Amino acid sequence: MCNYSITFACYNSVEYTKKYIDSLKKTGTQLENVVAVDNGSSDETLAYLKSIPELGGVIANKSNYGCGVAWNQGVLLKQSEWSVIMNNDVIVSPNWIDSLIKVAQSEKLRMISPSLIEGPLDYEFDDIVKENTRKMERVLRHDTAHLVCLAVHESVWMDIGFFQAKPRLWGFEDTLFFHAAKKASIPMAITGASWLHHFGSITQSEMKRERKLNEDQGLSGRYHYKLLNESWAQRKMRQVKHKGLIYKYRNAELSDHGLTLHGVRENGQFKWL
Repeated sequence: MCNYSITFACYNSVEYTKKYIDSLKKTGTQLENVVAVDNGSSDETLAYLKSIPELGGVIANKSNYGCGVAWNQGVLLKQSEWSVIMNNDVIVSPNWIDSLIKVAQSEKLRMISPSLIEGPLDYEFDDIVKENTRKMERVLRHDTAHLVCLAVHESVWMDIGFFQAKPRLWGFEDTLFFHAAKKASIPMAITGASWLHHFGSITQSEMKRERKLNEDQGLSGRYHYKLLNESWAQRKMRQVKHKGLIYKYRNAELSDHGLTLHGVRENGQFKWL
């Protein structure tokens, strides 16, 4: 059994947190390994979390300090060989965490993410995951990962540090963290051996509504990119290179398997990215 902990941050939208916790229970994920960080919710989220005695920890922040602060709090409260940082607007599948970390260990990865299907849950999730895993369990997208769910080996914290704890980053924490990881050549990948359903940035949507932003507007400050310490040309080159990498993976996966490691539900159909 792998030595892991799970931490997730939440802000309102308690109905999604309930679905997430229910899916952890359904799949036998050990709740004593889970730390929930409530970022000052105004709904019944905190009361719900405190009603679950099996949870490994509940941290109640007085205000919304952002993801970086919350993730650090959870990781440090229950320190483990593998720290799994997750969204609360997801549904997990059977054996998801054992499969995730098993692949990381066998492939000598220090950061790893599962495959995703995003959008409405209007399909038979368990059946689709079983079939997708059968086809894709040996497929990897190297040099990329995501913070919908990310398993991080403890050695990474020592090499590049934790998430930047600045509340005003509003979602830019993941960009900064992955930027630091790639500069340090931390091996990472997305695996087809583990799958999640992601309803789609529910917390960010809630925060945008509060700030009267449109759904297509970003929460991050206009000049946060300067924290990357890159020139405009360097940033553009990196973005083009990453898009090219994803395009290459997508085409190869579609050609070999008829699907990819990233699906979106649109009008009752799967769109593979």
